[in-house]
Amino acid sequence: MLRTLIQVVIFLGLANIAFSQDKYTISGYLKDASNAEELIGATVFVKEINNGVVTNPYGFYSITLPPGDYTISFSYIGYQTQSTNITLSEDISFNMELLEESTELTEVVVTAEEEDHHVKDLSIGRSEINIKEVKQLPALFGEPDIIKAVQMQPGVLIAGEGTSAFFVRGGSSDQNLILLDEAPVYDPSHFFGLFSVFNADVIKSSDLYRGGIPSQYGGRLSSMLDVRTKDGNAKQLAGSASIGTLASKVMLEGPIAKEKSSFMISGRRSYIDQVAKLFNEDIPVYYYDLNAKVNWKPNNKDRFFVAAYLGRDVLRFDGGGIDWGNKTTTFRWNHLFNERMFSNLTLAFSDFDYGLNINDPLEGLDWTANMQELTLKNDISYFLNPKNELSFGFQVTSRRFSPGKITPTGSRSIFKPVELEKMYAMDYAAYIGNTQRISEKLSLQYGLRFAMFQHIGPGTVRYYEDPQDNLEPEIIGIKHYEKYKPIKTFANIEPRFLARYTLDKQSSLKASYQRMFQYVHLIANSTVPIPFNTWAPSSEYLRPQRADQVALGYFRNLKDNAYELSTEIYYKDMLDVTDFADNAQVFFNENLSTEYRQGESDSYGLEVSLRKNEGRLTGFLSYTYSKTERRVPDVNDSQPFLANYDRRNAFNVAATYQLSDRKSIGGTFTYTTGRPITIPTGRYEYGDGFNLDYYSGRNGYKMADFHRLDLSYNIEGKKNHLRKWKTSQSISIYNVYNRRNPFTVYSRTKQNSEGEIIGDGTEKELRQVSLFPILFSYAFQIRF
Repeated sequence: MLRTLIQVVIFLGLANIAFSQDKYTISGYLKDASNAEELIGATVFVKEINNGVVTNPYGFYSITLPPGDYTISFSYIGYQTQSTNITLSEDISFNMELLEESTELTEVVVTAEEEDHHVKDLSIGRSEINIKEVKQLPALFGEPDIIKAVQMQPGVLIAGEGTSAFFVRGGSSDQNLILLDEAPVYDPSHFFGLFSVFNADVIKSSDLYRGGIPSQYGGRLSSMLDVRTKDGNAKQLAGSASIGTLASKVMLEGPIAKEKSSFMISGRRSYIDQVAKLFNEDIPVYYYDLNAKVNWKPNNKDRFFVAAYLGRDVLRFDGGGIDWGNKTTTFRWNHLFNERMFSNLTLAFSDFDYGLNINDPLEGLDWTANMQELTLKNDISYFLNPKNELSFGFQVTSRRFSPGKITPTGSRSIFKPVELEKMYAMDYAAYIGNTQRISEKLSLQYGLRFAMFQHIGPGTVRYYEDPQDNLEPEIIGIKHYEKYKPIKTFANIEPRFLARYTLDKQSSLKASYQRMFQYVHLIANSTVPIPFNTWAPSSEYLRPQRADQVALGYFRNLKDNAYELSTEIYYKDMLDVTDFADNAQVFFNENLSTEYRQGESDSYGLEVSLRKNEGRLTGFLSYTYSKTERRVPDVNDSQPFLANYDRRNAFNVAATYQLSDRKSIGGTFTYTTGRPITIPTGRYEYGDGFNLDYYSGRNGYKMADFHRLDLSYNIEGKKNHLRKWKTSQSISIYNVYNRRNPFTVYSRTKQNSEGEIIGDGTEKELRQVSLFPILFSYAFQIRF
């Protein structure tokens, strides 16, 4: 298959040589006229050929045409369309700035694409998370969060409220690739999952891919969330500051050298710990994060960017505390080799770490762990002609896994210094793909990704008599590997294919196939990710996970593009999915390899989405029907069981109603069927008071259904041309009808309402844990 694709590319290259005779190229960047931010996915349309292109993730476009006179339109919904007449007799570099559109109340448009983009776009399983829309919807404690919007998309399920975890098309939460300015984020949560690390004020764009993932991306099985921050206003000083119920934040951006370089910096901190002190209370928990970005554009061929993120959560308790956080840094160089070839060279660093501290003379300790990776990648787009856009590149990643280190701190601590062995890995990938317009009706996107993963030294491998014996593992050999020495190597090819067939101006059919491999594994045996989860590389006893997914979709625009309807069905088959033996010990276990269990999983589902883009009432609704089943040897007696995030039905509504030019109300409603859970069904008693609970089959029970209604009321400050700043206010009601949704359940000895044990203490009962009753929040923002 790789040979065939190379032959196709060579053919296209030869065809391009013939095509290039007496052809010229117009290329450039599309920008926002107010701040010089590049516009992603904007449309460049050539009237004479009834065809066009869209700008890439960096705002660049290129189109090659025969010499002649052309009318070219530049459009981006929410902005004024601009047209220009061009006589093409040589290669032209042409940048365009678009002005935001001033619309009447009855003409409100919230999308950021051309009118029929939904039907014509060559993508399936993709959701664009509109940050302006997110800010109008209800926000828990007044903090808008794109992860909450992601959790409402079709094909996406949640574990419950109070978590930033999400599960896409039958995949687990660790199978989502989450990128912030092209650097991976391993734990996207703040405040134990109540909020995400993404500050809404600095986000430029965010896209969720549930399927149809381009060959450029790999390393995860289920989805990719691509979040990009603002570059910084290159024309004037601007910013915002806001105060919410739980946290406050400030953002400042402006030019360093006008039109040449700019900066953006933002900070956010929760202050419930500080407010509590005013009332002589102690709530020793808080989080903070910082975003910063600098860019320099010395000429039209080169652009340099440096972006950084630092975030941390801290919880203090009597005698100690825990903390965890992410750090990312990205350096990016955009370069135009010529009018058709665009290059993005990226160096990205990511670090996730956590720590536990206990201050005690006898039990004092410091526990630390982290995971780091450094990636160099180069992505190149080559615009062969209006019908073919070639993409190719490479990626090299170095990884270090530090699963845990304990240092005693007490003067008489019972603990001894312990450090689990660090693990190292190298990840190599190369890809090539093409986006091809076959005809007016048919377009294709196809490609291959080759990936090689190596678990390398320094390291030690233990060989076991029975690698599945986690009770009394017997080691039959130990082998030590020197630095950089390959321990285990895996190599795989990942084909990708996507097709769109236009039925008419209002509808189209789309289909996709993708194969993905995942070489890193989350070491956890719970549904909800917690800060103390660690990661491990594929190794001697841990094979890479693999997923094959096919999807078919019908896309239609209704009532002159006022509504967008899509229906998708998918099937995903996964091999070597990672699980753990029943009652596995996953923390500080030197024989962790014996706890691994790998098996199969399959998922299928139906996804329906309806979006309204125009008028006073805008928003979307989504419905998902899905089933995910696993089969893992030695788990659940080797019998099939439902994944613990399986929710058969999920229904979401998000809407905003514009009351006037300055006032609006927003609302969200979520309903999902209950998720599976494993609960004790009995207890055995042994001598000396030792008891052992007997559990149901893996995920043999289901919790109650989940549903919740949230509302918000938003007020924009009056427009005043005498001052350069504007205000806005938002009031939100979370869980309007006070539904006590189940977060988890646990078993306890049966008690009466006063906490007294009933009977002889042998009778058990299940108790439900719920997080949030009805909550009110308020946020005030100033923008200038």
